[in-house]
Amino acid sequence: MQLTHYNSKFKEHVFPITIICDNISNAPNVGSLFRIADAFGVKKIIFCGNNITMGRKMTKTSRATEQYVSYQVQDSAFTETMALKEKGYQIIALEITDNSTPIGDILFSNSQPIALLIGDENFGVSENVLKLSDKIVHIEMFGKNSSMNVVQATNIALYEITKQLNVNSNLIKE
Repeated sequence: MQLTHYNSKFKEHVFPITIICDNISNAPNVGSLFRIADAFGVKKIIFCGNNITMGRKMTKTSRATEQYVSYQVQDSAFTETMALKEKGYQIIALEITDNSTPIGDILFSNSQPIALLIGDENFGVSENVLKLSDKIVHIEMFGKNSSMNVVQATNIALYEITKQLNVNSNLIKE
């Protein structure tokens, strides 16, 4: 029998992860980020930029998850990233660079909260914000294309991070 939201066996859990969105403004992407943040137990989303839309197109895609996921809209990704860094967050940027590491090669730990920095649909994480990162990770791809949609990439990153954090928390409890 196929399960629904009402009879699934998933346990609710909130991970110490904040997503910082550097100029992500496409309404369907914003809505999808709410959905995956809810699905992966993300603590908070911070949307940064001038043209963040929270209208009908966003809510159609979010399927009401914006009501459950804590979020803020701020002007500057640099300012928000710096503030979290000063609070002891590990800043992980999801971006393909000449010194980025495949996300599967990174070991994530519950020892400090994580700020996952994701970037603009066309230009990625801005250079000044990228410089604040403790680690820059990318998703290995094997086709001809060198990038993927920001929401799809965030899905993959959150899967890897929460999988590791969940395993690590289970190891600590036992």
